[in-house]
Amino acid sequence: MAQEKKISSKYIYFFGSFGGILFGYDIGVMTGALPFLKNDWSLTNASVIGWITSAVMFGAIFGGSVAGQLSDKFGRKKMILVSAVIFAIFSLLSMISPNNGALYLIIIRILLGLAVGAASALVPAYMSEMAPANARGSLSGLNQTMITSGMLLSYIMDFLLKGLPEAWGWRVMLGCAAIPAVILFLGVLKLPESPRFLIKNGQPDEARQVLSYIRKDDSEIEAEIKGIEIAFTKETKVAEKTAWATLFSGKYRYLVIAGVGVATFQQFQGANAIFYYIPLIVAKATGNSASSALLWPVIQGVILVLGSLLYIVIAEKFKRRTLLMLGGTVMGLSFILPSLLNLMIANMNPITIVVFLCIYVAFYSFTWAPLTWVIVGEMFPLAVRGRASGLASSMNWVGSWAVGLVFPIMTAAMAQEAVFAIFGVICLAGVLFVHYCVPETQGHTLEEIEEAGMNHGKNKD
Repeated sequence: MAQEKKISSKYIYFFGSFGGILFGYDIGVMTGALPFLKNDWSLTNASVIGWITSAVMFGAIFGGSVAGQLSDKFGRKKMILVSAVIFAIFSLLSMISPNNGALYLIIIRILLGLAVGAASALVPAYMSEMAPANARGSLSGLNQTMITSGMLLSYIMDFLLKGLPEAWGWRVMLGCAAIPAVILFLGVLKLPESPRFLIKNGQPDEARQVLSYIRKDDSEIEAEIKGIEIAFTKETKVAEKTAWATLFSGKYRYLVIAGVGVATFQQFQGANAIFYYIPLIVAKATGNSASSALLWPVIQGVILVLGSLLYIVIAEKFKRRTLLMLGGTVMGLSFILPSLLNLMIANMNPITIVVFLCIYVAFYSFTWAPLTWVIVGEMFPLAVRGRASGLASSMNWVGSWAVGLVFPIMTAAMAQEAVFAIFGVICLAGVLFVHYCVPETQGHTLEEIEEAGMNHGKNKD
């Protein structure tokens, strides 16, 4: 039978994480498009610039939440397909924005954000449910590699297209986002559904077949099937009554706060201020035009991709908490030190801040960037996984939207060094949060994480 044809595990993991390309491309594309759009439409209002840039993230707040719930009902695969279609349509609609149509572009990008947010919630959930426990960190890290590859691709496209007339350059940059969306749709058509979703919906034989594609032997498959069924049986009655309030009930509270907290801190730490506005940051620091600074995003993109590949290599060699605390500490100092140096050294070389931003990006790329989505994918109990993943994704996008919106407003009102110092303090607060509130999950099955978290919740009650 056609549906019994074996699917390569490499194919499953590649296209299972390919949704990150959409996420990454749209994070990065406005970085290069914005200088041309500003000139084409003569944009000077910082609030309008912030809204155009952050509109996708505003839509993603709702896309992540809705997708998490719908994926529990219809499956991870179907919702990824829907996200790809929405992404392709609204990328093309962005390209044909009417001249000086700021409101139109903002609305279209908000709707586009629904698909971006959905992908950010669905891909980590799918990958964590497909990956074996001893490789879940590195395989889930593929999502981050895809995100950073999408960002680098958008930066390269922006750089290559910078010679086009201003009125066309930014349009082509935005419209090209439809290409990876079409590739994702075609690739996901062949993917199997998540085995945990299949068992949850009374299809253990289909789940067993899916696991045969990605596990080594029958004993491993049967042990995993049994573990999923036991966990699901325990949660069935609760799941039927699951509401938003359930997420913060006693036995779930600990794990939900940990996962949602990490997802929230990741964005409020200010990474996307760099990714969205690096040409404008360099222009303000050096006095050169933003359109002449489009090589800097490419450099940042290369750092991000190399960091994501480094993470895949070291994912199972270091504890999750260790990497998060190391990364957060260096990231915080990378933001705070330029402000201190600027106070102590007269006429400090303006490129110094850009060098420190590169250090920030390097450590972010193999710590908070990939680990946030690994933790979101593995932290939440089955009964609340869809809603909790959606909430974590939405809070992540709240931070992304807020940073994208207020950064140009803040830099118009105060020195860039002071703005980054504020983000640096938030980075260090994130380190404290991880130390006190986030459990270690490396090497544990999803069911073991769930049991430990629920026992912790009971002990706190």
